[in-house]
Amino acid sequence: MIRVLKNKVWDVFNVIGIGAVLQLVLTGALKDYGWFRSYNSRQSVDGDGNPLPWYTYSFIFFLKPRLKPHFEVFEYGSGNSTRWYAGIVKHVTAVEHDTNWISLITPKLPKNTTVMSRPVGETYINAVQTENKFYHIVVVDGRNRVKCTTAAVECLTEDGVLILDNSEREWYQKAKDLMHSKGFKQLDFRGALPIISSESCSTVFYREGNCLGI
Repeated sequence: MIRVLKNKVWDVFNVIGIGAVLQLVLTGALKDYGWFRSYNSRQSVDGDGNPLPWYTYSFIFFLKPRLKPHFEVFEYGSGNSTRWYAGIVKHVTAVEHDTNWISLITPKLPKNTTVMSRPVGETYINAVQTENKFYHIVVVDGRNRVKCTTAAVECLTEDGVLILDNSEREWYQKAKDLMHSKGFKQLDFRGALPIISSESCSTVFYREGNCLGI
């Protein structure tokens, strides 16, 4: 098995050349983005080790300058994205089903965050309605994403947007159809993302006069 892996590595070197590989590692865009650090650490981080959402890089670059200090954010799923948002916006609320993960991530979170523990099911789906408030951004990046989208769209501010991550997956089409039926437009950001070598798509759904200025 080890011999097979070594042969595959050398096949890559032979195809694109050692010089090209070194350029990617030492001076390429992936180095600047922090991709190699994220791959080695298995965490979504930038080149300095700071947390990043596990979105496509193109979407991160688009989103960050549009976030405002007064924003309220809700996330289905928590992690480095929660830390990233919390460093910019007023407050982040997240829901998680994995109690072991909650115990790991909570000590790393700043004070302007709240993480709800909910088992997978209706209480998880409807967690966005728990605090009886509206959010500028709702991120659907956890379990039951179609049903979570249905619950979340009712909890957006008038200028609020919804982010559906990994939106290239065919089984999320019903979530897209729902957002379109509610009058939202769709903007896709496809490309590379931290940690893994395959591409993905992050999608933001928005209306006229939205908080991101799209």
